[in-house]
Amino acid sequence: MTPSKGVLSSPGEVAMASLLTAAALVLLAACSGEAPNGDPTANAPETPPPVAASMAEDQANPGVFEDRVVFGQSAAFSGPAQALGHAMRMGIEAAFRERNQAGGVHGRTLELVTRDDRYEPGFAYASTRDLIMQEKVFGLIGAVGTPTSRSAAPLVDSAVVPFLAPFTGAGFLRNPELESVVNLRASYAQETEHMVERLTEDLGVTRVAVMYQNDSYGQSGLTGVLDALERRGLEPVATWYYERNSSAVKAAVFHIAAASPEAVIMIGAYKPVARAISLLRTDIDPVFLAVSFVGGNALARELGKEAAGVFMTQVVPAPDDADTPVVAEYLAALGALDANAEPGFVSLEGYLAGRLAIVGLEACEDLTRACFLDALRTSQSIDLSGLDLQYGPGDNQGSDEVIMTVIDELGGFVPVVDLEETP
Repeated sequence: MTPSKGVLSSPGEVAMASLLTAAALVLLAACSGEAPNGDPTANAPETPPPVAASMAEDQANPGVFEDRVVFGQSAAFSGPAQALGHAMRMGIEAAFRERNQAGGVHGRTLELVTRDDRYEPGFAYASTRDLIMQEKVFGLIGAVGTPTSRSAAPLVDSAVVPFLAPFTGAGFLRNPELESVVNLRASYAQETEHMVERLTEDLGVTRVAVMYQNDSYGQSGLTGVLDALERRGLEPVATWYYERNSSAVKAAVFHIAAASPEAVIMIGAYKPVARAISLLRTDIDPVFLAVSFVGGNALARELGKEAAGVFMTQVVPAPDDADTPVVAEYLAALGALDANAEPGFVSLEGYLAGRLAIVGLEACEDLTRACFLDALRTSQSIDLSGLDLQYGPGDNQGSDEVIMTVIDELGGFVPVVDLEETP
């Protein structure tokens, strides 16, 4: 019997309709902007409605072919955060090319399909949906950002699609109930704890201000700072925000400068952070610290001669430290991909993400998503050429390492053990 017009005739059609409706709602919300009162929790596009669980019913083993396996990446490849997306992609592609040149994994080459989400939650939801539903990728790798990852998480988790090494330290992605998420890096809570520890113990700082991005990324970092200060009986002298994908930081600068802080912790992207540092330095001279997501190389370029003396926490080794085996391999792979490419913390993190994916693939000659995730999340220890990642029951984060660095006069990054003894 021919179904009547407008009636969904199969579970697959119902699932698709649910996805399209959810995506439409998210995109409409994304166009409406964020709450004008600056409340970073009032961000509807970051939490899309639930979707149907069986999004890949028509392909038994999505993204897996006789001769190749296909991953997807939704990240910012345009807009003010694009340097982060391009660097993550470059690192992943360097790792994949390196392995493909050696014959691939179990006879399969590795491919990466990318979509530009502009660092906006609505676009990230649509891009992730397209990668899963249309491109039918095996898994997602190297997503960039907290608000974008938050909008993608319900999609990947409902279909148990591997969501590997997102470039964010957001706490919600460390929830062990997210069965498909495998984190590589330390969390923002760990980065901000390290900052506050060093400020208070090395310099005796008690007056700390925070500038943060008005979304779940900024809120995650702000919460980390507040908790770290509270553990020491302190509270910030000022906190103020700016809007995502914007460099309109004058209001934040005004309120922070008025509080005369000894240190300012920046939870933002490289363009607005650089702008705020430049403006603040005309009135006050605090210690500036930024979390790793800012993108060290991009921040140093934006600041130019003003970069010297800015501190950053890092969650991967120094990208020019060829004495570290995995970094030496990264440098060789990056040079083989692009002889003119500049090594950096973000592309190194992308390379490590690619290497982590290869570990999961190697463990599964009969490759399925379930086998891949089990291989990574149940491993007690994963050795990436000397970089040790630890996973286990209830722990989907491989590394806890946080390294303090400072930008020197040449725009390089120098490790710092004691802020008082900064070179």
